[in-house]
Formats: sequence, C-alpha cells, structure tokens
Amino acid sequence: MKCPYCGDDQSRVIDSRPVEEEDAIRRRRECARCHRRFTTHERVVAAPYKVIKRDGSRVPFDRDKIRFGLEKACYKRPVSEETIQGVIQQIERQIYENYDREVPSVDIGEMVCEALQEIDHVAYVRFASVYRRFEDVTDFMDEVRQLKKKAPRRRPGDSDAPTGR
Repeated sequence: MKCPYCGDDQSRVIDSRPVEEEDAIRRRRECARCHRRFTTHERVVAAPYKVIKRDGSRVPFDRDKIRFGLEKACYKRPVSEETIQGVIQQIERQIYENYDREVPSVDIGEMVCEALQEIDHVAYVRFASVYRRFEDVTDFMDEVRQLKKKAPRRRPGDSDAPTGR
C-alpha cells in the first residue's frame, strides 16, 4: 500500500478490524520510510458485474451511481448518511445474491424505489420522478395516490411515521 504522504510502497499494519455494517476491513498502517500513519479500507472485489442499460448497452456496476441517486433524492431530507450507506449495501447484497454477473438497470432502480418508499416518501417521489420518467404533473399525482394507498394511516405524533406523507 503506497503511503499518501511520501509515496513509499512499504508499510506495516498496526491495527486491523472489521467495519461495522460493511463487508470491509479497516486497517491502520505506518509507513516504513516517513513513519506517518494512515488508514485504509479493504473490501472484497467480487467478479465484475455488468449493468444492462435500457438501450441494451452494458456498463460496469458502480455502487457510486446508486449513492449519487440516493443523495440527490434525499437532499435536504432527514435521511442520515448511515441510512444511505445501509441501502447501498442492501442493494449490493441483493444483486450478488440474485444475479449472475449481469443485472438490468431497471431492477436496480426498482430496488432503490422500494428502499426509499420505506425511508422517506418525498425522497421516493423525487427518485421515482426521474427513474420512471414522469412527463407531467398527473404522473406525480398518480404516484402520490399510489403511495397514499400503500401507507398506513398515521396520527399526528406517531414517531415511526415516514417523513414524507
């Protein structure tokens, strides 16, 4: 592992521990040359998955694209970074468990929609409006009506109510 300070490729591991809620290892390292310390995160590199886009093209799976979509949908919403990371990990697990090297982008979008429906209704509608390519306000209204049918009735003060109604 190259030292981020001096560029030397010799370092020793001082501490190593699993990262909670992630399939990764956090390692604290010390450079053999400059003796400065730095942290690395290591994760298993699975066989490269391809995403089959709507137009039939194939691109490498990139978990950062899911993160970007979630962050845009959850912008200025009371959704923590930990929750977003949890959704990304959940979707990644579903892909590895249910698909063999290729996954349709439509399926990934549906996984994100399902997760957002449980987390925040406003974020869900934001994401769905782009993912499902809403053309006009009636598309929004139809989606909100469907969401209201699925959502259990809540009373003011219910603490476990989703943030979007």
